[in-house]
Amino acid sequence: TAIMNKISSLFIISLLSGAVTLGAYKVLFTDSKTLNYAAQLQPTAPLKNVNFTSAPTDFSEAAENAVHFVVHVKNITMAKVQPNSLADFFYGYQSQPQQRMQIGTGSGVIVSEDGYVVTNNHVIQNSSDLEVTLNNNTTYKAKVIGTDSKMDIALLKLDTKDKLPYATFGNSDQIKLGEWVLAIGNPYNLNSTVTAGIVSAKARNLANDGLQSFIQTDAAVNPGNSGGALVNTRGELIGINTMISSTTGSYVGYSFAVPSNITRKIIEDLMQYGNVQHAALGVEGGELNSAIAEELKINSKQGFYINKVTEKTGAEKAGLKKGDVIIQLDDQKITSFSTLSSYLSSKRPEDVVHVLVIREGKNLNLPVKLSKRELLTAEYNGFKFENITPAEKKKFRINQGVKIESIENSEFQRYANSLKGSIILSVDGQQVSDSKELAKILESKNGEKLILEIITSSGQQVQLYL
Repeated sequence: TAIMNKISSLFIISLLSGAVTLGAYKVLFTDSKTLNYAAQLQPTAPLKNVNFTSAPTDFSEAAENAVHFVVHVKNITMAKVQPNSLADFFYGYQSQPQQRMQIGTGSGVIVSEDGYVVTNNHVIQNSSDLEVTLNNNTTYKAKVIGTDSKMDIALLKLDTKDKLPYATFGNSDQIKLGEWVLAIGNPYNLNSTVTAGIVSAKARNLANDGLQSFIQTDAAVNPGNSGGALVNTRGELIGINTMISSTTGSYVGYSFAVPSNITRKIIEDLMQYGNVQHAALGVEGGELNSAIAEELKINSKQGFYINKVTEKTGAEKAGLKKGDVIIQLDDQKITSFSTLSSYLSSKRPEDVVHVLVIREGKNLNLPVKLSKRELLTAEYNGFKFENITPAEKKKFRINQGVKIESIENSEFQRYANSLKGSIILSVDGQQVSDSKELAKILESKNGEKLILEIITSSGQQVQLYL
């Protein structure tokens, strides 16, 4: 009996030991992953539920609809080719340049049932003949209705009476960072290609003048896809794919699209007026950051600081003042110069926008009727001038100057390309900061020979004798 009691005790102790061992193993090993994860979190911070299923992951319906309004654009140009020794050897000496046919390709988007197509300006530039092929392999001749080289948009009209599938415009101002998008093109007439990505930046400025504004995505876009559609998961057009950031010529991570709101405004202008109507708020200044806000003794860290209000513009008439900080236009928050210019690019002269500013620590909402941007330009003796932007001031590290927009003066025509975009700093030693002021100074000289101090677009400072 004593022996049996000892055996029973040992058996019970063994069971208990096994249970403790298994329990310890369960705590130390099975839950170690949970404990390790928990150790990385702040124990005092409340955990939040994360919903991973809010965004749709099936793009098939959006893609199926979009491929029918994305087209292939073929640009046929006749280029002059100089004779060379190899050609002379095979074909005989040619003293005059020869016409050679060159073919370029890109994509486009049908935006109306009767055959209006939007594409990139660089896709159709210098075209002698244009052909557009739909996803169903139907081909039409096309003509150019108008272009906007600054935003790289062109409007075409197909020669057809057929009713065509067309894109529905979405509101590009409402897109969000991280939102899923599809890039759809029709390169090399291979029928539509579809790639997916997310919106990685809004109102991205890629120009020195600060007037461009693009949607940046990581959806793969390659040569031949220029002019194609950027659509949201509902299949709505939110942009026209325009360019890629690349050192190789192929896609390496970023692509850019003209927002649909700007595109729609451009093509409506081209249809109605034959040219693009540019609106201006009538203020000069720069975007805020912590350093500038501290220097100006302003509490706000984001927005557009007004340093000057242009005379006889809507801004002056509405009561905007130097020192005001613009933080919102209508419902659009303004955090930088690019968000300001992007919103204004979708507006026309005479449109009224509600400008929310901070003035002396208080919010003030002022309705402003937009002016024509042409009011901010001036002409003299075949030269057309315009005011410089904050981005140009930053680029050239200057505080004042006036840009040469174009040159029609025959005496300087051969220098037109090199002088276009240059900035005039002074006339006979007198500094200039406004296009109207410059025109008045030039007119007051009564045709005298002048010395202009100029910064070229490449950054060189030179003297021009006018």
